[in-house]
Amino acid sequence: MNYIIRKGEEKDFEAVLALIKELALFEKAPEKVTNTVAQMRSEKDYFQVLVAEKPDGEIIGFALYYFVYYTWVGKSLYLDDLYVKKAYRGHKIGSALLNKVIAFGKENQCKRIRWQVLEWNKPAIDFYKKIGANLDGEWINCDLE
Repeated sequence: MNYIIRKGEEKDFEAVLALIKELALFEKAPEKVTNTVAQMRSEKDYFQVLVAEKPDGEIIGFALYYFVYYTWVGKSLYLDDLYVKKAYRGHKIGSALLNKVIAFGKENQCKRIRWQVLEWNKPAIDFYKKIGANLDGEWINCDLE
């Protein structure tokens, strides 16, 4: 399968948001997505995105991440979402996206890369374990909206 991984641009936000909504549907929470393309444009300085793109220009996956600071280790990256369209899974696109995020973290002297996975998402859990990620079952998310 031919594809490239490249830095996402504003022109990609519509496709990325469509994938975010597809991911939310997969995660059984489509009603939780309130983001818009306009909001992404106005907040573009707060995140970075990589896209997986087919030769015909179709965006088939993305990884969205940003810098954070963890008191225990210092400068880090938070990988908010990594998603590949179902029809294109199994072609190592997710691995390629994740490897680019990891490389970015190393280039920027990040001490940690953190992300979350739903406890029922066995394929993702298996993938993360395979690459050596530490899955910590102790911490509970706290969101205040």
